[in-house]
Amino acid sequence: MGQRAKIFKMSLARPTSLSFQQSERSALVGLVFGSRRRSVVESSLQELEGLSLTAGATVVLRCVQERSRPDPALFLGRGKVKALASACDEAAVDLVVFDDELTPAQFRNLEAVLGCRVIDRTQIILDIFASRARTREGRLQVELAQLKYLLPRLTGGGLTLSRLGAGIGTRGPGETKLETDRRRIRQRIARLGRELDSVRGRRKRFRDRRHKEAVLTVALVGYTNAGKTSLFNLLTGSNTVESKALFATLDPILRRIQLPDSRKILILDTVGFIDRLPHTLVAAFRATLEEVAEADLLVHVVDASHPEREAHIAAVSRVLAEVGVREFPQTLIFNKCDRLDGADRAFLMRKHPGGLCVSARTGLGRDELIDMVTETLKMESSRVVFAFDHTDQVDRERLAELYRHGRIVRQVSEDGLVSVEAEVPRRLMARWNKKWGALVEAEQKMVGGH
Repeated sequence: MGQRAKIFKMSLARPTSLSFQQSERSALVGLVFGSRRRSVVESSLQELEGLSLTAGATVVLRCVQERSRPDPALFLGRGKVKALASACDEAAVDLVVFDDELTPAQFRNLEAVLGCRVIDRTQIILDIFASRARTREGRLQVELAQLKYLLPRLTGGGLTLSRLGAGIGTRGPGETKLETDRRRIRQRIARLGRELDSVRGRRKRFRDRRHKEAVLTVALVGYTNAGKTSLFNLLTGSNTVESKALFATLDPILRRIQLPDSRKILILDTVGFIDRLPHTLVAAFRATLEEVAEADLLVHVVDASHPEREAHIAAVSRVLAEVGVREFPQTLIFNKCDRLDGADRAFLMRKHPGGLCVSARTGLGRDELIDMVTETLKMESSRVVFAFDHTDQVDRERLAELYRHGRIVRQVSEDGLVSVEAEVPRRLMARWNKKWGALVEAEQKMVGGH
């Protein structure tokens, strides 16, 4: 078939002790094919090892093969699968994790040859989300993603719901809750969809309330383990649990802070993204990700010390585009810059001139970050001059509302009239124009801003 020479590499990995329950011994499998470079596959396997450790596995074996394309029956070549089976038997492997999504036939055939459980990258990510979900909303979202993943894989003796709950990649809805009948599963998916629609509606009402109060929201987004929660704690003074484990934050967290110009804003900590984030998860977590899409500013947090930081930036941008966040106020913040020397920092800033180097661990760049957020949010405001009649009750109420939600620059009182120059969020101006009508149009004068 003209297939180029195959390269097969298998190596024993040093077991890592875990604080989880008795861990499963796992093997990781990657495939170099098509336009994929070996270095990219090796890096992806390194990330898969982190996912496996987070899920509670001890990685004892790694396997990499190069082919022109995946085998439709076994993903790897038949001879290579037999060699992998021997290595797994020798290393007492319980679980084989593939770095790509497998078909139902590949699952069935691989398990028959390898003699142990087989899962893919998507399953292990879903498993981690299932173990991390704490709120009812989070559990609903994870269950919906799991069921959407499982439904097309129930045919042909592939994955079965009866296996759920028997180890890594199996946490979530079990046989006592769901039957294997596809109609029942579709009914459950529909019910979960309705419940999450209710969640989306509730979140929208909360957002609308914040909008009415003109509270600006800054969302921290970024690759998993970039240090978003550490940065969140640094900015807000919170003590949200920080962890080196992947996907430590699953449910969004909001905290209010006051900027140097006296404005109060909300900081939003969000779930971390990852390369090839399962589409079922993106769809299921749409209610959560809408919080990001509705924010006034995105602070894209990047692990400056990671060798694949540029790939991480691209992966986050892809997920944001998938949820409808494309042209949006955004600033790049490079965290963990304390791990870089001066030359590396200078190179990073030349490559990303609008970015900022910070360290949530040492506090480096905190004040500069707050100043950047303050200035960026100013660009989303207009500087406006209002004239109010101090003897009019309605105008006095409007003046009070302006003081609550705008930043007053200057006020002058003369002959019963009050002239107020203020910075007002664009969103609030649109609301006031609708609420106050032509009076605002007649009284407002742009004197600066954007």
